[in-house]
Amino acid sequence: MAAQLRTRDYGQMLDLVVAVLENENVDTAWHVISRELLDSLGCDSATFSEVLLAEGTGTVRGWAPEELSGIVEGLVQRRIRQRHPLLDYGMTQQDPVNIADICDGWRNTAWYEEARRDFGVTQQIGVPLACENGKMCVALIGRRGDFTSHDMAFLTRLQPVIRTMASHVYELKRLRSAVAPVPGADLTPREATVLGLLAEGLTAAAIARRLAISPHTVNRHLERIYRKLGTNNRVSTLVVARQGGLVA
Repeated sequence: MAAQLRTRDYGQMLDLVVAVLENENVDTAWHVISRELLDSLGCDSATFSEVLLAEGTGTVRGWAPEELSGIVEGLVQRRIRQRHPLLDYGMTQQDPVNIADICDGWRNTAWYEEARRDFGVTQQIGVPLACENGKMCVALIGRRGDFTSHDMAFLTRLQPVIRTMASHVYELKRLRSAVAPVPGADLTPREATVLGLLAEGLTAAAIARRLAISPHTVNRHLERIYRKLGTNNRVSTLVVARQGGLVA
């Protein structure tokens, strides 16, 4: 499949990575990925969902276009009740798949009617991203019209990139949740992330590698953190941050 891809395709993959890395708000990262997918594939809908199969629940983490915001609530629970074919597929398979290929009589099913009515699409490709500890993460990409072999090749090559971006987003959320807000400190989300990594013992170079930014940028963040906390070095910053309850 890789032979079907063009230089422009890899440029679009890079655009997606840059868009996620430059996005300061981790809560909107999946929306960013969804929009980038629509632009790259020329599709009409994209959703990224977390599914807790044992509990029969889940959440749509990101979607595009924005108009889908009115219909995504309760969407995962509905698909679980209906036993959407992608759920069973994603339990054992990891390759992107056209839903019509795993669903007999696709155009005569309730899932097709839902896709056409709610999303305005007639074909969907499912992209399993992870399935572990009872939690499944999947993407569902829709289009009015057929997908091509090139689209499938693109999504197959992009799949590990999205997985890496997901790990990046979850790590950022973990770090930021570990840094408590302190009145008057007014740390930005990126500064809070840098402080969290500093507290884990990482050097500026290691922080730069973890966040995919330059050491110079890390040092600029550190300078702002020092100024806001009234410190002038790494050791005193961590002392103040721990005393203030910012980090453990």
